[in-house]
Amino acid sequence: PAVRRRFLPALASLLAVALDREELEREALAAEELRLSDSVKTAILRAASHDLRSPLTAIRVAAESLASPSVTLSDDDRARQLDTVRRESVRLDRLVANLLDVSRLEAGSTVSRPELVSLDELVAQAVAELGSEDRVRAELATDPPLVQVDPVQVERVLVNLVENALRYSRPGSDVVVAVTSEDSEAVVRVVDDGPGIPAAELERVFEPFQRLDGSGGRRGVGLGLTIARGFAEANGGRVWVEPRPGAGASFAVAFPLARSALGAER
Repeated sequence: PAVRRRFLPALASLLAVALDREELEREALAAEELRLSDSVKTAILRAASHDLRSPLTAIRVAAESLASPSVTLSDDDRARQLDTVRRESVRLDRLVANLLDVSRLEAGSTVSRPELVSLDELVAQAVAELGSEDRVRAELATDPPLVQVDPVQVERVLVNLVENALRYSRPGSDVVVAVTSEDSEAVVRVVDDGPGIPAAELERVFEPFQRLDGSGGRRGVGLGLTIARGFAEANGGRVWVEPRPGAGASFAVAFPLARSALGAER
């Protein structure tokens, strides 16, 4: 009994300290989540105030010149202004979609609806959506690999990777998109001949609102690669950068081969 009288108060004190520490850790975690949430909101507002303003201004100026009775435009000038409206509208739509997607990924509200699809088809659709068939050289697999993924989300992954490669490639050069099957995965590599990525930046490029030093004023809110990784992981895949010192960048995305494809291989 004497031992119990001494032991129980000590145990109660230890439990109280442990509970207090757990409560403090919960409060610290909540504060950190709130800080990160505020950082994301601030970055989104900054993107909305700067990056969204640029295409809106271009569309407004082009539309005003087309509608103004005091401005005389040749057929070529009119065609150029209409092309500006179309091009900047597409850019604006993609910026807004990226902001919405990263908000859903941050909130954990992304829902994938897997289907059995050919990765070759998704690559072709992504290139067609960008309208860059003349600048993309596709190297497709002889036997197109099948994957069980959400086709809409994975197409967004590929669109963002190819668009990123096109943005950083040298003018007039091709971007190579190669599809292969490796072990139990289907892999897509998107290779450009741009300035490349320093070793210290290989992971940072996937963080939201990041632009590499020396990006030369290239446009974009820095969300494409974040969304690519988020959607890839939501579909059981992974995205990474393969170092190519002095020879551009190579982004790779891999998804597990569908069971039917694995069965056929065996």
